[in-house]
This record gives sequence, C-alpha cells and structure tokens, in this order.
Amino acid sequence: MIALICCLFCKALMATFLKSSITHIERRFGITTSKAGLIDGSFEIGNLLLITLVSHFGAKLHIPRVIGIGCFIMAAGSILSSLPHFFMEYYTYDPTAIMKSLDNSTVPCSTDQHSARNKTSSILLESGCKNESGSPMWIYIMMGNILRGIGESPFLPLGITYIDNYAKKGHSPFYVGLLQSLSLTGSISGFLLGSLCARIYVDIGYVDLSIISIKPTDSRWIGAWWLGFIIAGILIILSGVPFFFIPPFQKKTKMESKVPASLSASNTNDRSSQKLNFKNPEQIKDPQELSGYFHSLKCLLSNWNYIIFLTYCLFSYICIIVNLTYLPKYLEQEYGQSISKSNLIFGIIIFPFTGISLFLGGYISRKLKLNIIGTAKFLLICHCCGFVAQTLMLTLNCESRPVAGLTVAYKRNDPQGDLQNISFSECNSDCNCDVNLWDPVCGDDGLTYISPCSAGCKSSAGYGKEMVFHNCSCVEVNNFQSQNSSAHLGECSRTNDCSRKFIYFVVIQSLAQFFYALGYSPGTMLTFMIVEPQLKSLAIGFCSLTLRSIGGLLTPIYFGAIIDLTCLKWATNSCEDQGSCRIYNPISFRKKFFGFLIGMRAVAYAFLIFFFIAVKKKYKENNTGLSKSEGKDVVELNLREPLNNNEHLGISANVNNETHI
Repeated sequence: MIALICCLFCKALMATFLKSSITHIERRFGITTSKAGLIDGSFEIGNLLLITLVSHFGAKLHIPRVIGIGCFIMAAGSILSSLPHFFMEYYTYDPTAIMKSLDNSTVPCSTDQHSARNKTSSILLESGCKNESGSPMWIYIMMGNILRGIGESPFLPLGITYIDNYAKKGHSPFYVGLLQSLSLTGSISGFLLGSLCARIYVDIGYVDLSIISIKPTDSRWIGAWWLGFIIAGILIILSGVPFFFIPPFQKKTKMESKVPASLSASNTNDRSSQKLNFKNPEQIKDPQELSGYFHSLKCLLSNWNYIIFLTYCLFSYICIIVNLTYLPKYLEQEYGQSISKSNLIFGIIIFPFTGISLFLGGYISRKLKLNIIGTAKFLLICHCCGFVAQTLMLTLNCESRPVAGLTVAYKRNDPQGDLQNISFSECNSDCNCDVNLWDPVCGDDGLTYISPCSAGCKSSAGYGKEMVFHNCSCVEVNNFQSQNSSAHLGECSRTNDCSRKFIYFVVIQSLAQFFYALGYSPGTMLTFMIVEPQLKSLAIGFCSLTLRSIGGLLTPIYFGAIIDLTCLKWATNSCEDQGSCRIYNPISFRKKFFGFLIGMRAVAYAFLIFFFIAVKKKYKENNTGLSKSEGKDVVELNLREPLNNNEHLGISANVNNETHI
C-alpha cells in the first residue's frame, strides 16, 4: 500500500501538472487548442498499447517488479517532455517592448508605425522565425507523454488486483478508497506545482526580467512549463525503487490454508472425490488458463451489466477530462483569473474536497457493508446530488469582456455597429495599425483596446510594466467629459460583482466534485461485484482501455476544436503564421463548455439508472446480492487452483440454520 501510494502520487502529480500547464504549452509552441488536446491525450495512446495485455499477462508475473519498471519508463517520458525548452530560442511576445528597447520613445499611432512593425518583424525574422512560436518541437512533448502512458499501464489494474487478493473479504473498498484518497495528494501537489511554475517566466535565468512588460494575467504570459516535468521525473524514479524489493503474490488461497490437515491428507486416490456439488462446476476453473485471453474477453463482453456500467463510467470520465483540462482556461476567459490562480484553486480547495470524499466513499461502503444493490443505490444518489449542484453554476456568469472592436463597439453610444473583428474606427483610421497585433491596453474609458495603436495613442512614457500611453484619440471620444485620454498596459480588470461570482463558482464546483467523488470507490468495487472473480483484473483493464481510448484520448482533441470555434483573435508570429488564441467569445465559450458537461452528465445518469434497474432485477430474482436481513445467507466459494489427486476439500457452512459439510 505504501509503495503503491507513492507511485500513484507521482503519477497523479505528472498528469495534473501537464493539464495545469497545457495552456502555456499551447502558447509557447503557437498551436491551437485542439493540437494542445492531442498532446494531452497522447498519454492514452501509450496506455492503450499495453493496458489489456498488461492486465492479462502481468497478473501472472512478478506484479511489483512490473510496476517498478513502469515507473522508470514514466520518468524517461517526463524528462523527454522538458527537452524542447533547452533547444528553442527565447520567447518573444511584444513588438512594443522590442521597439521600446530599440528606441527610448514609442509612438504607437503614427504614419510610420506600419513600417516600424515591418522593421520589428525583420529583426525577429533574422533571429529565425522557425524557432519562434509555431515550432514543431511540441512533438517531443507528445512522445514523452506516450512513454508516460506506457509506463503507467500496470499501476491500477495490477496494483488494485494485488491489494484485493491480499485484503480480507469486505475490506477492499476501504483500501481502494484509502489508496485513491492518499494518492490524490499527488493531484493536489501537481496543481500547486503548476501554479508555482505558472508564475515563473518561461525563460527565467536567461533573460532580464525587468524588461518583461506582461503579467501572469496576460494572455501572452508563459510560465516555466518545463520545470515541473524535470521535478516529476526525478520523483517517479525514486518511487519505483521499492517495488523491486516487494515479494510477488502467493497464489495459495486463504480457504486452502484453513483446511484441516486430516481432511487434505486423505489416502484415497479417487479423483471423483474432488467433485463438489455445484450447479456449474466448470466455473471453478480459470478460463484464462483453459481458453486464454480471447475467451476471457468474450465472457466479459457478454456480461450486459458490465457493459451498461462501463458506458456510465465512460460518459462520467469524459466530463472529468474536460474539467481537468479546460476549466482553468474557462476561469481565465470568464472571470479574468490567471492560470496560476486557477491551478492554486484546484490544488488547495477543489481537490482536497475530492480527496476527503474518496475516503468517505470507501469508509461508508465498508461501514454499512453495502451489497451490490446497496452500492448501486448509493452511487445513484451521489451522482444525482452532484448533477444538481453542477446545474447551479449556469447562473454564475460575468458580463462580456469590453474589448473595442471585438466584443463592444469603439463608441459606446453606438451599440448597433458591427462588432465582429472590426479593428479600425474613425478615431484610429489614420494610425496605420497592424491588424494582427495583440498588445492590449486598458483605456481610462474602461475599454480594452487590442493595442496602443488601436486606441489612437500618440505618445508614451515609462518602461516595461509601468509603460503608460497618452493622448489616445479613441479613449478621448468615450471619455470626453473627464478629458482623460490615457491607457495602461494590460486588459481592464473585472468588476467586483464578477469577483463575487467567481467565489460562488468555486464553492459550488467543490460541492459538485465532492458528491461525484463520493461514489468513486464504491463504483470501482461494483466492477468487481458484477464479474466473475477470475475476470476482475481483466475487467479493470478493459474498463481503463475504454475510458482512455474514447474519453482520455479523443475528448481533449474534439473539445479543444470546439473551443477553437469560439476564438475572436488569433496570435500571429513574425512569419505571419497563426498561433494560439488570444481571446475567446465569452458567451459562446460558456454555452459550449457547460452545455457539453451537463449533457454528458445527463446521459451518464440515464445509464446509471438502467444499470440500477437491471442489477436490482437480476439479484433479487436470484436471491443474491442481498443483506442478511433481506433473505438467505449466501455462501460464495471461489477456487483459483484445482486440488491435487490425493486431496479432499472439507467445507463447513451454515445455511438456513442447518450445518452442511
């Protein structure tokens, strides 16, 4: 348990760090959200290659050593993901800052501005635009992520099976809940590490930070995304060492160890004495040994209860992936929160609630001694409560970000004007502004302009983050009464009402995740309850295969493409290539984000209801899956090995107040 907890801690740390840094990776390499989703989902590609084979054949090998080897493979993948940073040119983002360093005076709105832009582009081009944003070196991150997926494949299917084999009957849900709860500290640490790295500038140690004119809240800011991969790689190497000193599972069953010697040492050689009075004696044989892998898979897929429950798990898993991957981006666009702060919220509020919930779910299942029907009912209630809480978040939306020419008109008293990508107006028509530039400034009129030039600013003062632009003609049009016509670097801050709604959002989001996670541990044990004992490892492995192939691999890609559809302003590098998105349509983003999540949760809930009805009907008709107070005592006997030719098996059981031997 201790070794596996350390291993899953590092695995969770690496996974959540990547998700917390995916937006910065998107910006650093100048790629779309769908391509960033491909990087994130590539972990599942490596996992899919081996998950079912490891689940089937790994159970017959030295399980701890298989897990230890997986740790070393994950470490290699993590370190590989960090290497592109050391081979790329320094990150460039701000032509205004570059011009300021070339000439101590900057005149944004000038007839020479366009030529100055061309001069800046030529300077960047001389340094090699191929090494700027748009670099194909993001492929190395994807390759490292594939290696991480290969190394992680034995962790859960073999680790949980190993624990379930050693645990006392009825204690497995508690241990699984404890395992998931403590390993969740890795997810918390991953988001905290992501928050820390997001506040550190990407090229720290290589550039003079005093000339950096953007802040972590700026959509052009890129944190030290590479640093976390190095830290995680070192930790996973250390966590893999103890597995090489843990013994393999002893296949001798507990029942055999308790059989009296006088019964097992019978002198008779009659093989027929080994035959027990079961309706289906062939079930005590291991189908994996008799017919192999494909026969076991056929038996598993013919179990309709398993298929229905697997479908429920799939839709729920899709929602989890969307939340983990793109919720920080949503918080940035909707509430104006930095990626660093969003990761911090995940690490110190949402995930601790989830960890407590995972532990409580396993504890409640063990304390109440829930059978299969009780466990399904408990899971149904948890999902219902989480779904209700999630729908409440639809009401917590802020007003649109006031960006002149994109979300609002240049003239506030002209709301009927066309707003779609209108970069120029009468107030800046003579400025020769670069339409591709994204260097936002906040005017004294409360509007954000895409650049100082688009605000019509004629002069500037200050340096770096303290730079201020004056005599801005577009600001003067909207703010003529106060005669303030200045603009400051960065977007305008949100209202206090939006800040309060963000707090409410975090509280309700934490509550929703608490209810969803409460049913996770009992749900994991449902997978064991609805399949034959010898198929437990394969059932977990095939479940992981399905969730990760459809949910983990594809979801970040196609949902990233959905997000790209809401982009209002794309970045453009000095080679005139399209980069990452700078600003999204907030209303469209919100509708697509929550519409997708609530729709998937509703479908998952429908399949869970079907599963509960099917399980209740089946096990009540068979008088199984019931507690003692509901009917008969049920005795289950599972033999993992046949008896020797000269052995008998004595069994004593009390059924309906009668003793049978």
